[in-house]
Amino acid sequence: MTDRPIYDPGFPMHEAPIDPEASFSARAGAPLPEGRPPASREAIVEALKTVYDPEIPVDIYELGLIYEFDLNESGQVRIVMTLTTPGCPVAGEMPGMVAEAVAALDGAGEVEVELTWDPPWTPEHMSEDARMLLGMF
Repeated sequence: MTDRPIYDPGFPMHEAPIDPEASFSARAGAPLPEGRPPASREAIVEALKTVYDPEIPVDIYELGLIYEFDLNESGQVRIVMTLTTPGCPVAGEMPGMVAEAVAALDGAGEVEVELTWDPPWTPEHMSEDARMLLGMF
């Protein structure tokens, strides 16, 4: 059992003040059937690129919000991500959005997404393409 809040789509966590010391996580998906090949790292990146910060017209991968992700041979995916600010109105929802996007992939098993604030996000995390789109060159 964890003492961290777990994503619950019925509970709008973003309406409460966000504690930058808090950590949010979400889970989605189910174990892959035996013998089914896991999704590729490239497919996971493409799934991550379908999720957008609602206030910024750039996907979360190009924004540099994905700090790491691990994929094992049984299709389990673990993602550590952040947001541009702890005051982000979707802080309680974003891990669930990411978990669902990746779990929808063919070959993705159980997906766990953890939101962290350490290290804090800075614009230097963005890809060159994201900087160009936002006029930050």
